[in-house]
Amino acid sequence: SSLPVTWLQCKSVRAHFTTMIQSIFLLSPTGEVLIERHFRGVTSRSVCETFWERASANLNHHGGISTASTVISTDPFPLYDTVPPVMEVLDIDTNSTLYLFSILRDGLSYLAACPEEVSPLLVLEFLHRIADIFVDYFGSPADESAIKDNFSTVYQLLEEMCDYGWPLTTEPNSLKDMIRPPTVMGKITQAVTGGSSAVVSEALPTGTVSNMPWRKAGVHHSNNEIYIDIVEEIDAIVDGTGNVISADVAGSIQAQSNLSGVPDLLLTFKDPDVIDDCSFHPCIRYARYEQDSVLSFVPPDGNFELMRYRVRPGVAQGFSPPVYCQPQLGYGETKDGSTLDGRITLNVGARSISSLIFSASRRGPLIVEDVAIVIPFPKVVRTANLSANMGIVVYDEAGKVAKWVIGKLDEKMRPQLTGTMVVDGIRRPDENPPLTVTWKIPLASASGLSVSGLSISGERYKPYKGVRNITKSGRFQVRCV
Repeated sequence: SSLPVTWLQCKSVRAHFTTMIQSIFLLSPTGEVLIERHFRGVTSRSVCETFWERASANLNHHGGISTASTVISTDPFPLYDTVPPVMEVLDIDTNSTLYLFSILRDGLSYLAACPEEVSPLLVLEFLHRIADIFVDYFGSPADESAIKDNFSTVYQLLEEMCDYGWPLTTEPNSLKDMIRPPTVMGKITQAVTGGSSAVVSEALPTGTVSNMPWRKAGVHHSNNEIYIDIVEEIDAIVDGTGNVISADVAGSIQAQSNLSGVPDLLLTFKDPDVIDDCSFHPCIRYARYEQDSVLSFVPPDGNFELMRYRVRPGVAQGFSPPVYCQPQLGYGETKDGSTLDGRITLNVGARSISSLIFSASRRGPLIVEDVAIVIPFPKVVRTANLSANMGIVVYDEAGKVAKWVIGKLDEKMRPQLTGTMVVDGIRRPDENPPLTVTWKIPLASASGLSVSGLSISGERYKPYKGVRNITKSGRFQVRCV
């Protein structure tokens, strides 16, 4: 999860750790250093080279995405399976050991180098928060081109977000009071004058001198409205016959608030007992949730993540996926016996019966949206020729990975992918990498968690309120037969 890190949350950590982040690096999908910012002395770029050697060792195989093609890039990007989030590296210039923290967002590697042991979750959360702020400022995805188009704004944001290596201002509303998001006019001015496209305010944001740093003072909207999305992601491993080997459900509550003044909201759930573990935005009054299992808060203005949670293990035990995927891969020798040929068949469909709980407002047959399948091929495969009766198939020769985008899928549709593979030599692959399936179903829930009420106090107006459930795939893998 990536919840805001505030100065007050770091205050208690300062008493235990004398040092924090020494340097921050941003690496492109090819390992190029895009951004480097040093807070406590200069860190050699050798730490980035050490990181990239391990990150790129297995990048093009077994679920990794090649940098040769952005067409088949997935969201979220596959994690490097050769790099732990925290690792010890050697700084060649100083001959000292550093702790290197890393995350992967929108194809960019965010690195933080620390000279001593620090709280790992604090650093990782801060890196996620930096990535979230970049998305808020530059749009999604905040990829290499977005960073290169906004170099000056990126450095100014890092300057305000981190004070001598410690997280300082991480709330979007406070940052936007100090550093205005880039605009078209600002970029035109930058092109003409050669200056910076970012506008830096001379005044402190109003939130920094109040007990609510996440909300600006004097907020006014002509239309007062708030929207709540309960988004649940299902991580699952499914075998080739459709049996679920393991499943886990995690969710988040995403909000879009356009409310005037300082409204006080109370959100209640129908079945809060399904929540097993959770983390909150700082606006939540934690004592009230512990006592009554309700969310009481004064919301930030705009889009924000209210909370993240995991569902009790028993809820996911009987999970039946709404989408089935049946892959079959086989290999056989050619007539002359010099090489191997391979064949692949992939059948996909929507199940009319699943364990999902649908909203009462849902009408019509089951529609699964944003269906796509990433198919990594073994290293021994030289090339593949693929075709499908529905959707679009793109094969990346360099990465040996294909992506089949189906789009919307209902119960009557029977998409099928077929193809042949040319294998180097006559050695059969030891194993076939699992497929990654992505899908989304609006107005559906895996846990049954729903909102029973959303009330507002402290203001006289009556806002428009909208609440909906969304269920989608997380790391949903299907093993090949």
